[in-house]
Amino acid sequence: MPDSHAPQAYREFSLVLDQSIYRALPDDWLIGITDVVGSTLAIKAGRYEDVNYAGASIIAALGNAWGTFDFPFVFRGDGAAFALPPEGVMAATSALRQVAAFAKTNLALNLRIGLLPVSEIRAGGRDVRVAQYAASENATYAMFSGGGLKWAEEQIKAGRYLVKPGRYTTKPDLTGLMCEWTPFASQQGEILSLLVEPYEHTSPDAFATLARRVLAVFDAAPRQSHPVPERLGVPKDKATYVDLECWSEVASNSDFRKYDDGLRLTLDCAPEQIDTVEAILVAAKACGEINFGLHRQSHALMTCLVPSGKPESHLHFLDGMDGGYAKAAEMMEASELTAVASR
Repeated sequence: MPDSHAPQAYREFSLVLDQSIYRALPDDWLIGITDVVGSTLAIKAGRYEDVNYAGASIIAALGNAWGTFDFPFVFRGDGAAFALPPEGVMAATSALRQVAAFAKTNLALNLRIGLLPVSEIRAGGRDVRVAQYAASENATYAMFSGGGLKWAEEQIKAGRYLVKPGRYTTKPDLTGLMCEWTPFASQQGEILSLLVEPYEHTSPDAFATLARRVLAVFDAAPRQSHPVPERLGVPKDKATYVDLECWSEVASNSDFRKYDDGLRLTLDCAPEQIDTVEAILVAAKACGEINFGLHRQSHALMTCLVPSGKPESHLHFLDGMDGGYAKAAEMMEASELTAVASR
């Protein structure tokens, strides 16, 4: 983070809706964005694990190259975003090129990669601010606000700020990145992938009020609609042994709730809960306050990252198995295109 004092990490998720806790990154910091091109088609072909693995690969590669995972990042299902100080430009560029080559060679996936300074985002009228959410005693995740990541992603998809592939690229160090658990079946009815973003003119207070209404519906369910089951998951390797206490830590360290220029949630819900929230969001969208996308599926998928230097700070990235965030984002984009066409 920008100064030597570690920022406060908030244990109550609803507090990350308060924009006053976010701190602006310096102008010379770097923002990196990755996403799998054509992820929806790959997921339809049953390659959801490959897509998630490619999406999380930049976090593992950059942390291993940088020597620490103490930098802001967010997993987005078919990609990720991160922030790094300016002295990390070589590490970031190299890691981005490595994971793109790895995705193409080993996974047959096209990973789009981009890098730009925060100053460019501010020149575009957006900002990048960061807060910390402590999912557990050992797992802390960065939350992002200001609209800057969304703006950067749009620019990179339009062909700006792309990192060109290198001619000679070594393999990324993906130590600690693994998909060792079979998908988790819903215990409550359906696994929901939900994205909710405010429009530019929506006040932070209005969005926070709406988001708290949404969270209240899900928080009323058992375990706050946590998608990782209380009982032990089923490992792909039948010889793997994890006791119940360790499994409880896995669940506690997961990122099923995030703020990334809006709400990003993977939840285990009853269908009527989803219907209630969808009605709230449809009304808010009709009032011009937000855009949203959601996708229902039967299972959740977990990709794990166990940092070699700090294994107790194991992180667990969640997504829906049948499209997840990619499908929810597709719904949002279709809605935006329809809105533009109707103007």
